[in-house]
Amino acid sequence: MRFEAIIFDCDGTLVDSERVGNAVIVDCAKELGLSLTLDQAIENFAGRKMADTLELIGKWLGKPVPDWFLSTIRQRMAVAFEDQLEAMDGVNELLKKLSTPVCVASNGPHDKMLVSLGVTGLLPYFDGRVFSAYDCNHWKPDPGLFLYAAKSMGVDPRACAVVEDSPLGIQAALSAGMTPFGYVPEGDATRLALGKTKTFAHMSLLEELLG
Repeated sequence: MRFEAIIFDCDGTLVDSERVGNAVIVDCAKELGLSLTLDQAIENFAGRKMADTLELIGKWLGKPVPDWFLSTIRQRMAVAFEDQLEAMDGVNELLKKLSTPVCVASNGPHDKMLVSLGVTGLLPYFDGRVFSAYDCNHWKPDPGLFLYAAKSMGVDPRACAVVEDSPLGIQAALSAGMTPFGYVPEGDATRLALGKTKTFAHMSLLEELLG
């Protein structure tokens, strides 16, 4: 394989959490008087850091969200993930086959990723190689998180592949000088076709693309 490390995003890439997590945000926003559909939430919030999501909700409300809002979302997401979260189809099989070192780099905090990866049984694949934007204070689309992950893995950024499901993540990978692969299990793949990014619809197709 031509890559020395493969960096995976977490939400929407390894675990099917975008719908579960954004459903929680929709319900919590409703308590503030803001009506959103699940599709609207996914379109606007997927791949964003939570602070930006809260800022956008506050903008739509015309006032900042209350102090309790974030902690409530986190608590309810943890419960929803425990009950509903699953690995993306084909991820387990792919990770079993890969001999190249892998890691996770996410905008989310460690506690959220540990729940997501733990519940879905994926955590053993990434033992000690789970990186959060909160570790380095760089959030996608800033390339800093991916550069931090590459440095931690001891790999040149140019030798890293990045697997992402959001335009923000693809932008970060390109800015870091890495090779991105856009995961689009459903919907319009052109939203991730930035630069020379190759897109794919199922994890079973990724191994061949990685070369």
